[in-house]
Amino acid sequence: MKHRWEEIAHNLELVEARIARAAIESQRKREDITLVVVTKTFPSSDVAILKDLGICDFAENRASEGSIKALEVSGRWHFQGQIQSNKLKSITQWASVIHSLDSLGHIEAIKKVMVHDLEIFIQVSLDSVPGRGGAEPRELNSLADLLLQTNGLSLKGLMALAPLGMEPSRAYGELAVIYKAFRTDYPMAQFLSAGMSGDFESAIRAGATHVRIGSSILGSRNLAG
Repeated sequence: MKHRWEEIAHNLELVEARIARAAIESQRKREDITLVVVTKTFPSSDVAILKDLGICDFAENRASEGSIKALEVSGRWHFQGQIQSNKLKSITQWASVIHSLDSLGHIEAIKKVMVHDLEIFIQVSLDSVPGRGGAEPRELNSLADLLLQTNGLSLKGLMALAPLGMEPSRAYGELAVIYKAFRTDYPMAQFLSAGMSGDFESAIRAGATHVRIGSSILGSRNLAG
C-alpha cells in the first residue's frame, strides 16, 4: 500500500505541475482549473489514496462502478460516460455532476428519477462520428433551454472529446469557438470540460476549466477490472 501511495502521489505531482504550466501559458491561475480524476477500473483503495492526497473530484464511466465507489469513498462524483436511459436511476443516485448529456430524452428521463440537484455539462460532438456521443452544435440551444426550464438541473457548460486522429490543438480550438458562441446566449454556462491524459494541456490552453485525467495519475488501466 505504501508503494502505491508513493506512486500515485508522484504521478499526481507531475500532473499538477503540467496543469499549472498550461494555466500560465493560457494566462490563467491554477485554481481556475478543476482536476477530476477518472478512476474507472481502479479499486476504491486508489480513490482513498487520492482523497488522502487532497483530491475530491472523481469520475466514472460506468454506473455500476460509480455506485460502489461513491459509497466507499465520499467525494464529488462525476459521471462522464455515454448515457444509457436504463442506467440513469443509478447514476443520479451517486453522481453530483453529469458531463455527457446529449439528448432531450435524457433530460426528461433524469427528471423522473433524480433524487438530488445535479450539475450538467452538455456534450458537443466535434466530428459527428457515431458511438462517441455528443450533440451537434446546432442542437445545443434546445438542450440548454430545456435544462434551464427543469427544476433541480443546473447548466454548467459544455463538454467535448477530441476526435480520434485529429490534432488536439485543432479540436480544442474548434471547441473554443463553439463555446464562445454558446456563452453569448447562456452566460451562466461558465465551465468547459475537456482534456484527458493525452491532451489536457491543449485543452487548458483552449480554455478548459475541468480536465478529466486518469492514466497519467493512476497508471495503465486494468481492462479486466
